Amino acid sequence: MLTAAFWGFVGGFALLLGAAAGLTLPVSKRVIGLIMGFGAGVLISALAFELTDEAFRTGGTDAVAIGLAAGALTFFAGDRVIDARGGDKRKRSSGAQAEGDPQAIVLGAVLDGIPESVAIGVSLLAGDGVGVAVVAAVFLSNVPESLAAATGLRAAGHSPRWIMGLWLGVAVVSSLAAALGYLALGGASPEVVAVIQAFAGGAILTMLADTMMPEAFEEGGDLVGLVTVLGFAVAFVLSTA
Repeated sequence: MLTAAFWGFVGGFALLLGAAAGLTLPVSKRVIGLIMGFGAGVLISALAFELTDEAFRTGGTDAVAIGLAAGALTFFAGDRVIDARGGDKRKRSSGAQAEGDPQAIVLGAVLDGIPESVAIGVSLLAGDGVGVAVVAAVFLSNVPESLAAATGLRAAGHSPRWIMGLWLGVAVVSSLAAALGYLALGGASPEVVAVIQAFAGGAILTMLADTMMPEAFEEGGDLVGLVTVLGFAVAFVLSTA
């Protein structure tokens, strides 16, 4: 469990690095958009090869179908609640967070991070050590995610201390989610684990389509498609290494 918590925090720590970069470096919105596109490609590759494909090999079509649907619907429902409370622009780099409720922004950040952390915890269940590709994908995608959000939160009037505190809290929750995911599923059947893997994949893909990719294309322009493919390819190489 402690190992899962550690690797969950490693993935979450990238949020702190991205937020620090967003607060201290003069990064343009176009660069932020391109970096977010790269991160989206990384996550798409990880959820395809490390989560969904692995779930299919273990649990078959039924596990994948049930897990993907449940993960997508769960994230969608949670996101709708948070959006209604003012957290819908939590990843914007433009400062649109000023229109939202700070509490909803915090809850939205936590919601976005939980599926990725559970995926890290589940990757340890095979007994072969942590899924390096999964951790790398979460790490590489979290940096641009928090970089864009921190830039927007700063423009919306939040203090650097508040922003860093937010991402530290999310990193801690990510660590706990990875540990709990590992602990809860330690004695589960392979079929149940397969459903949870697909569940994480469905939730992550819904998150990407809803919050991360729109921001990437809005700010990064037509080059985002190319850097998304690059991120996908990098993660694919990591998963086959």
